[in-house]
Amino acid sequence: MPITADLHTHSHHSADSSAPMESMVEAGIKAGLKEICFTEHYDYGYPVSDENPAGKWDLNTDSYLYELLHLRDQYKDRIKILFGVELGLSPDAMRPYLQYVREFDFDYVIGSLHLVDGKDPYYRENFADLGDEALYRRYFEVTLANIRKFTNFDSLGHLDYVVRYGASKDQNYSYEKYKDVIDPILEFLIENEKGLEVNSAGLRHGLKQPNPCKDIIQKYHDLGGELITIGSDAHKPEDVAADFGTIASLLSGCGFKYYVTYENRLPEYHRI
Repeated sequence: MPITADLHTHSHHSADSSAPMESMVEAGIKAGLKEICFTEHYDYGYPVSDENPAGKWDLNTDSYLYELLHLRDQYKDRIKILFGVELGLSPDAMRPYLQYVREFDFDYVIGSLHLVDGKDPYYRENFADLGDEALYRRYFEVTLANIRKFTNFDSLGHLDYVVRYGASKDQNYSYEKYKDVIDPILEFLIENEKGLEVNSAGLRHGLKQPNPCKDIIQKYHDLGGELITIGSDAHKPEDVAADFGTIASLLSGCGFKYYVTYENRLPEYHRI
């Protein structure tokens, strides 16, 4: 397998997963991975509801790290286990995240956008007054605003995540419709030496392509971007390294010869 590192996985330490960490590690070994990074969710200030009570999307990082270090030692001869986090970016979270990231020695930090103006597009009913095109555009606008305010992350996660939950998904979606706001995002990432994650979960969510779509990945390459990270966004063992063969072919077709992993927040290049 040309891709031997999965840099986006979740376990029971994330609010939306019940998977034991060890089962995720075993799945990575079975898939032929040399490295697996846990990137448990921390979404500061996630809106409270009956389904999402206060504190649900906080992360007990001490407990998470304790278990990870135990598994890292247990599996040290079989797979490298990296310590990561996925931060859900939002305007109110900037200061808490700055302090939080300084408190722990993460290998890798993903910056992801899960909220648009304080609401999660996962719940499409939150945007009943907006058509897909307006929602998608607003998602990209909010992404750009957030990464300009908070830069202490290594790679931008699942850039067009919102498309997974559109009423028509990617049926009428294209990079061309939104390039006026997507291009500044990519330019900002490149100028600030931030990676772009290719997230294979889009293929499991009924999309024809990963997140972001191929045209965005191609544009990142054409603008000079080199820091490509790859993640399955697995929340259960059977999804670890899912569709990585497809991702490798897509990246090669876009002109990429390498992808990167992170350890101690520093990139390391691997040939595809």
